[in-house]
Amino acid sequence: MATFLFDDIIFGPVKSRRFGVSLGINLLPSGYKFCTFNCIYCECGWTFKKSSQNQPLPERKEIFRKLEERLLKMKAEDYSPDNITFAGNGEPTIHPEFAGIIEDVIGLRDQYFTATEITVLSNATMLRKKSVFEALKKVNNNVLKLDTAVEDTFIKLNQPYAGLSLPAIINNIKKYNSSQIIQTLFIRGKFNGNFIDNTTEFELASWLEVLKEIAPRYVMIYPIARDTPAAGLEKISKKELKAIAERVNAAGLNTRTYF
Repeated sequence: MATFLFDDIIFGPVKSRRFGVSLGINLLPSGYKFCTFNCIYCECGWTFKKSSQNQPLPERKEIFRKLEERLLKMKAEDYSPDNITFAGNGEPTIHPEFAGIIEDVIGLRDQYFTATEITVLSNATMLRKKSVFEALKKVNNNVLKLDTAVEDTFIKLNQPYAGLSLPAIINNIKKYNSSQIIQTLFIRGKFNGNFIDNTTEFELASWLEVLKEIAPRYVMIYPIARDTPAAGLEKISKKELKAIAERVNAAGLNTRTYF
């Protein structure tokens, strides 16, 4: 199915179902998805490792320049973003200068739009890198992916780079001591001869136990909303998502559900 890539460093602003008026930052190549996961549902398509590694990443000074230009334009138009969101064509924390870029963006935000929040959407795989871990402490919304607490499902659904361990990722997520936000996409469907469903009782019970240990600020629950690279994936119904949210709420955790 059709998917899309962002073709510039700064994109938007767009009206996001989760973040309001959001100005996006893409720290990754414009022509390829560059990620430590190869999720079967990703709107950016498949991760082509060799191709993406041949593409240069945008330089820190260029990111600073382009973001300042856009913020100045929005200031002149009296149009304030609710969020500056790190998203783009894969995993933003892969960028080797991620920590410095976060410092730059905080400085620009404080100069032009003090009420604007800074959000990073991450799959949490780079938390093992101290500079990334510490940088994410400085943003308003540190949003970390956790689609499952079951290793086998993790491998089939998120298709991580070799050597990435779900227990290790979860342990790093826990270290934020309730300041983090967890995002979970629920889905079911068949891929590569495997039926994948992270809404089963076993999946939900395992996931909920891990959420209790993490104790995040809140949990984002949502289904697929756009085309996916794998065909035949099912969008989970509003009724099912509400029931999942109720279970999380009953465990004493806060949720935000998007349909």
